[in-house]
Amino acid sequence: MNDVLAVNAVHLTKTYGPLTAVDDITVQVAQGEVYGVLGPNGAGKTTFLRMLFGLIRPDRGSLEVFGRSWRDHGVGALTGVAGFIESPKFYPTLTGRRNLRLLAGLDGGDAAGRIDEVLDLVGLTDRQHDKVRGYSFGMRQRLGAASALLRNPRLLVLDEPANGLDPAGIRDMRDLIRRLADTGLTVLLSSHDMAEVEQICDNVTIMKAGSVVHHGSIAALREQAPEQAHRITTTDDDRAGELARARGLEVAPVDVGLAVRGPQKDVDGLIADIVDAGIALRGLTRDETPLEALFFMLTESAPTGPTADLDAATGAHR
Repeated sequence: MNDVLAVNAVHLTKTYGPLTAVDDITVQVAQGEVYGVLGPNGAGKTTFLRMLFGLIRPDRGSLEVFGRSWRDHGVGALTGVAGFIESPKFYPTLTGRRNLRLLAGLDGGDAAGRIDEVLDLVGLTDRQHDKVRGYSFGMRQRLGAASALLRNPRLLVLDEPANGLDPAGIRDMRDLIRRLADTGLTVLLSSHDMAEVEQICDNVTIMKAGSVVHHGSIAALREQAPEQAHRITTTDDDRAGELARARGLEVAPVDVGLAVRGPQKDVDGLIADIVDAGIALRGLTRDETPLEALFFMLTESAPTGPTADLDAATGAHR
């Protein structure tokens, strides 16, 4: 692998008056990986991406893209970089293909010759002659990815690419990113959805209120994540809670039923215990995934809901 990092952001800080939007963060993305910058709304993700694109300048710190900086190379720092911040915009009365032709004309080079290729990559070949005003939000997101790919980039930057998409749109965007990554393209994306990032990213930076609270691989995150939490409802929750504690499971009452957390084999054993005790099981559902639970632990100071009640009851801290 090339030793030059695709993105090398070191000690970046950006303030707006009394507000520190990005506070001394370091993000390093290797070439060829899919990297996620994860955090709730207001965490500083988009501010970081705006600095990467040169739309705003950091107050402190350094930022290089493939070894080039805005300070030393100006707009040349973005050679080989493409993407969009927030939602991409197009001329609604023009077709998808016509919008791409206009953008290709601005880019020059061989961009126009790539239109058919990128339309096929994002799955819009059959809708290329339809006006963009008739596109769904997901189709516009995919057209945004197509416009970025016209540049044949080495680094593709996507800001909340699945935001606002329905489940089918999220699946399509996830599949697209995987296909692009398989070609060796480096992908940097921001998201507030741990489940989305878990399925497509190699490494992740998690942010909260402008600061980094975690760097690492998805595999390392899984090792740190708590056990899966379940919600159980029965005809005798008090007795079910006793049986759960007897198996060493963490237990807390919630609005309906019990929240329990522990190894899956012990949860399975609890269900058998409940049935053997003659208690009717009315419901068994999974709460947030272990990685989602860890994400909330890292980014929320005052969480609410079943898992929060469980943490409060068992002394866990987020």
